Amino acid sequence: MDASQAYILISILILLVIAILFFIVRKNRRQQRLTPLAGIAFGFVVAGIVFGGSRIIGYSLIGIGVLLSIIDMVRKLK
Repeated sequence: MDASQAYILISILILLVIAILFFIVRKNRRQQRLTPLAGIAFGFVVAGIVFGGSRIIGYSLIGIGVLLSIIDMVRKLK
């Protein structure tokens, strides 16, 4: 496994953990709309996938998206 495959695997695992946490937290709440910060995070992840040809740009955008989604989750918990 080379470095790019490891980065992809780590990104997918982080997204899975965030999705699992998101579903666990939302279990007891009624349906809510997507927050602006979560929408921006989703946009960054999609942009990272689209611009994945350039590794530095693609992984940076995905990392920013993951970071923003974690920040959004922490803000929702408070």
